[in-house]
Amino acid sequence: MNSSECDTLQDQSKCSAVANLELLCLTPEFHQKIWGGRHLETEFNYAIPDGRIGECWAISAHPHGDCKLAAGPLAGNTLSQVWDLHPELFGNIDSDRFPLLIKILDAEDDLSIQVHPDDAYARTHEHNSLGKSECWYVLHAKPDATIIVGQKAHSREEFAQLVKQGAWKEVLNEVPIHEGDFFQIDPGCVHAIKAGTMVLETQQSSDITYRVYDYDRRQKDGSLRELHMEKSLDVINYHAPLLSSGAVHAPEHDGVTTLCVCPRYTILRIRVHGTHTLTQSAPFLCVSVVEGKGSIAGLSVKRGSHVIVTALCSTLQLEGDMTLIASHI
Repeated sequence: MNSSECDTLQDQSKCSAVANLELLCLTPEFHQKIWGGRHLETEFNYAIPDGRIGECWAISAHPHGDCKLAAGPLAGNTLSQVWDLHPELFGNIDSDRFPLLIKILDAEDDLSIQVHPDDAYARTHEHNSLGKSECWYVLHAKPDATIIVGQKAHSREEFAQLVKQGAWKEVLNEVPIHEGDFFQIDPGCVHAIKAGTMVLETQQSSDITYRVYDYDRRQKDGSLRELHMEKSLDVINYHAPLLSSGAVHAPEHDGVTTLCVCPRYTILRIRVHGTHTLTQSAPFLCVSVVEGKGSIAGLSVKRGSHVIVTALCSTLQLEGDMTLIASHI
């Protein structure tokens, strides 16, 4: 258990909400990436492995990173096991898998230019996988940082030709990025997080990524990472409008801002100053503390803590001075 996660196991065991399964606390999974760094250690005090660690899978039941419960009566079980054995904790929803995956991404270097398929394409071409809708809440961005969100070609043929010419500046839509920005990345949207950026990513529970371009980078063994041009050309949305900013303009009501409502999830930003009571009507709620510290249903949390609020908790008591990003289906 990392020290940034729900203070200590001993403290968690004293929290009735954890003991009663109103809250599920998880041990994150960490993934090495060619573009990763060490900021997950310095920013959140996570005990990360050696090497370039690019991703913290904070709430995940995906086979590539199935988080274990860190405390309470189900401690040691993976989230996928809890999902299968205790569907009542998740509102008995009709799904064959836990549908969301919450990550923190630390981009020391540029990520590949990539695109994700929708559910229908992934089901057919990726062994019944979910597609991948995702979104980013920006935790940090270096001065003058940018990201790639969208592309400017109007057809498969035009995109392929521009790629063949190496005309990346002509085809890619580059957008300034700042702390607190929010971006929804629909399937078919060409995108890439760039160096000097850290984001909280909420996505469908899928690990399907089609790389369009990877800067001809070499891996440790000297090989190039695989590209997936034909599948990328299949799934790119050539008619999507282009964004120019990720600034949040949605209104805030009683500390709560709805950042996104899409067919796969709803994303909320919750600002707590003192005490706050949140009515929980969703089947379950994934909650990440992105600023400050306080408590959730009596459980001490701080920046970098992540919990699942289960269907057993209908009213959520929040205290402290903190900002949360919450998601539900």
